[in-house]
Amino acid sequence: MGAPGRLVLWLQLCALAGAASKRWVPSTDFDAAANWSQNRTPCAGGAAQFPADKAVSVLVRGDHALSDLLLPLDGELVLALGAGFSAKDAGSGPDCGPGARALFLNPDRFLWHDPLLWRSEDEARGLFSVDAERVPCRHDDVVFPPDGSFRVGLGPGDVRVRSVAALGQTFARDDDLTAFLESRAGRLRFHGPGSLRVGAAACADPSGCVCGNAEALPWICAALLQPRGGRCPPAPCLDPLRPEGQCCGLCGAVLSLTVGPAFDLARYRARLLDALAPPRYEGLRVAASKVPRQSQPREADTEIQVVLADSRPEAGAAGRLAGELLADVGQHGAALGILAATVRESGAPIGGGSAAGLHGAAAGAGLAGGLVAAALALLALLAAALLLRRSGRLSWPRRGEETATEVPMGFRNPVFDAAASEQLPPSAAPESEAGGASHSYFVNPLFAEAQA
Repeated sequence: MGAPGRLVLWLQLCALAGAASKRWVPSTDFDAAANWSQNRTPCAGGAAQFPADKAVSVLVRGDHALSDLLLPLDGELVLALGAGFSAKDAGSGPDCGPGARALFLNPDRFLWHDPLLWRSEDEARGLFSVDAERVPCRHDDVVFPPDGSFRVGLGPGDVRVRSVAALGQTFARDDDLTAFLESRAGRLRFHGPGSLRVGAAACADPSGCVCGNAEALPWICAALLQPRGGRCPPAPCLDPLRPEGQCCGLCGAVLSLTVGPAFDLARYRARLLDALAPPRYEGLRVAASKVPRQSQPREADTEIQVVLADSRPEAGAAGRLAGELLADVGQHGAALGILAATVRESGAPIGGGSAAGLHGAAAGAGLAGGLVAAALALLALLAAALLLRRSGRLSWPRRGEETATEVPMGFRNPVFDAAASEQLPPSAAPESEAGGASHSYFVNPLFAEAQA
């Protein structure tokens, strides 16, 4: 990257570190196919039906000819310039059969805490945010589409941001925002048990500011994973990492930086992006932000978390870059304001199946081999016992016989008969020093008889 490109990128990242802007993505527009059943808008001559018990504001941009239009008990249709409705016989359209009815999907399905519903306006290519920071942080400016309709569900808890822009107005004071939320226009667009407040200051610390969504992380993860039944997708590596603020494990590496007052987060992000220049680290994305130190989660004790997320863990790009960043800290850490750095890496990539399947197959093979070996050893012992029984060397009392001797703690095994044992030479005799290991040496009488 050339010097002019670095300058432009650094200025963009400075703006991002100072006051990021998060834009709300979904809408409740009439002409958005995603808002209707069968993923298409009502056909000509068809019927359109809204949920009767859901309040909603819907912007209509086009001209629609319908046979029926069933409206909610509380709601509004906002007609853009040139938009309108006209009546048409049922099923008269070429692509609209008799009785065709389009259902408007539940407008309450859009939740504030869902990370998929937000976009950062200043996010540079190659950078990403952990899940908790994809939702507006307390220092962020929130922007809703000025020329579209929307509806937002405020979940449990309090939401605080720097400002909210909606319907052509920007609310930076709590009193102004409260008055809007209590109006009819506000009630049609915001609902739920939570509260929305504004007035937080922009982040003025060059080393970055903590997002402030740690308490909301359970709700963020619940909203994010709701389409998957609350389950995380499997990571393509062993021992995946779960960075601070992330809902599910990922493959790659996490660097934890202890920084001083001279550290500049925007400048370090630009340095990371410069290191990510393709094609060497293709498929690698980086997130860098200030988070509470995990060992001491007080907000006053923080660290910089650098997440290297690798979509292709088999290439090992995250590990290589992590090593380079550690070497960079060792060489330029003082100039960058970095006092110390540690790194954690995920495990090896999973190839051709899940890690559980691979480990299960290996464990099953080991167990089967152990059982076979144990069975062979048992058969050998039984054969030896029968042989000695027939030769009279081994006997055991029959049922009903009584013995006057005590049962000893051990027994004399005729297989290892000491009487047939040979005297070991002094050089081979075991040591008997205090604390030394005790060893037993024997000569098998069966082998002794064969030699005789």
